[in-house]
Amino acid sequence: MNPVIVVGVDGSAAATAAVEWAADDAARAAARLLIVHAVDRSPYETARFPALGLGDAVTLSAESVLADAEAVARKRQPGIDVTSELSQGAAAAVLRGQAGNAAEVVIGGRGLGSLPGAMLGSVSTHVAGHARGPVVVVRSDPDTSHGEIVVGLDDYHACEPALAYAFEQAMLRASTLRAVYTWQLPNHAHVSETIHDLDQIHADQCRIAAGILKGWRQQYPQVAVVEDIRRTHPVDALVSASEKADLVVVGSQGRGAIGTVMLGSVTLGVLYHGRNSVAVVRP
Repeated sequence: MNPVIVVGVDGSAAATAAVEWAADDAARAAARLLIVHAVDRSPYETARFPALGLGDAVTLSAESVLADAEAVARKRQPGIDVTSELSQGAAAAVLRGQAGNAAEVVIGGRGLGSLPGAMLGSVSTHVAGHARGPVVVVRSDPDTSHGEIVVGLDDYHACEPALAYAFEQAMLRASTLRAVYTWQLPNHAHVSETIHDLDQIHADQCRIAAGILKGWRQQYPQVAVVEDIRRTHPVDALVSASEKADLVVVGSQGRGAIGTVMLGSVTLGVLYHGRNSVAVVRP
């Protein structure tokens, strides 16, 4: 059975960009595209006082949103298998539920409910923070290609799912993979920096990064890999690299129970400040 890519829509321009991105990815991966629109009726009615006549209007509007999104997807990639689904409930909860059976969930960076000027919508943050598997937050023009995928490295097991996704994306796109690994001296060492052999430390960090990537290079020999080792904060490095990337892939080590606590600080930083689309891959 072909994998399924889920894209959430709400009729916004950001959602349209997400549909185009998801359609392109479905074509590359020979996947089925499922377009989902969630209708949350709770703000309009209660069990005791239903909003008579509103149901039909809400349903018609939702069906129009789905039809428009399907048309965008079919125009973008005529050969893909596209279906749509109207779900009841809050958008974040609906998309989170879809993630379990999806190869990835794709959403726009800002939806209709976002505040003016907001860089990231609440639905995007919630889904990226809770859903299992890859969640792509689209904020770049699908027609602009840089030919590069960026992935953040660390020396923890949590980055393995992100690496698997990043290498697969790079292979499908025939793109270069830039693996960004950062290091910093401990805070207490800043005042006595001259006593440290910075060249040796950097060389050691290069060896660590090479070790993380070794198995993946062997598994994906067709992917050109750039090992980008920087002495800086990881958010600064990844945001800088995002300027010329089609996608930035980050893992998440957050272990909190609610809200955005589920996302690590680096992941949140890249989501909020990244220049182009970001994929959050949780184990």
